[in-house]
Amino acid sequence: MQKNAKIIFFGTSGFAVPALEALKKEGYDIVAVVTNPDEPTGRKKVPTPPPIKTKAQSLGLKVLQPEKLKNDSALVLSLSSLGPDVGIVAAYGKIIPQEIFGLPRRGTLNIHPSLLPKYRGPTPIQTTILKGEKETGVTIIKIDGEVDHGPIVATSDKRQATQKSYKELENELAKLGAELLIKTLPDYLAGNIEPRPQDHSQATSTKKFTREDAKIDWPKTAEEIDRQIRALNPEPGTWTTWNDKILKILEAEPLMTETSQWQIGQVFQEEKKIAVKMGADSLVLKTVQLEGKKPMPVGDFVRGNRNFIGAVLE
Repeated sequence: MQKNAKIIFFGTSGFAVPALEALKKEGYDIVAVVTNPDEPTGRKKVPTPPPIKTKAQSLGLKVLQPEKLKNDSALVLSLSSLGPDVGIVAAYGKIIPQEIFGLPRRGTLNIHPSLLPKYRGPTPIQTTILKGEKETGVTIIKIDGEVDHGPIVATSDKRQATQKSYKELENELAKLGAELLIKTLPDYLAGNIEPRPQDHSQATSTKKFTREDAKIDWPKTAEEIDRQIRALNPEPGTWTTWNDKILKILEAEPLMTETSQWQIGQVFQEEKKIAVKMGADSLVLKTVQLEGKKPMPVGDFVRGNRNFIGAVLE
């Protein structure tokens, strides 16, 4: 066991937290945690630390928050002086240049939430849901000079992806990634694992999703819109318009029923369900959020907005 190995950990979002916790619990020497700077959030733009900074500080770890990594000679010198054996990356959010990922003696490993080479890039979990994939998993790769391109160190078992929201799947894969890291790291540090090249001919890439990507197109099928809602909440947040205001659709489910009497995009009530007519079927609304208001169950929303029933969403 290589528990005395010195680790530099790169991470920002909540996805990285289970891996950092697991490394600390196993007794590894985490010499620094590198994360993004605090960001202003909310209407008052209060500076808010990233989740991994909060966790690292609670564990008594050294935290670095550089604005950028490229051409930062002081950062390179600082990290080099720590004598790192390996770097670990989990949802850091920035490209790490070679002058930094090449510092550790055994290189730098990345925990990626898809089964590479499928779904490289910034949104593998969202894309998995949008594409209707039945299964997914986690891959640990050794970082090279291209995004999610490096050789594979370990691959997890497959996990079911259907009917899960982004947050549900993210939490599951974060825990799975932490487990895979702890299982793999001793053998990797001991030199017992030879990373294998990815099949680059099978590679697929993902993109960052914009507000326009999240706009609901009601002529689509309920299954397509259901996947869109599960994939793109909380950010950028799926939306439509009602009474010239943005209405976010936060939770919904397909309804397979004959609704030919309604026009596409029209809200109707069937028994106790509030639904919207789609191109071929319907979508039952569960949680919505009107512009400037808090999220609420659709039943509560309708009680305060009786003219919602019969309206046509655009």
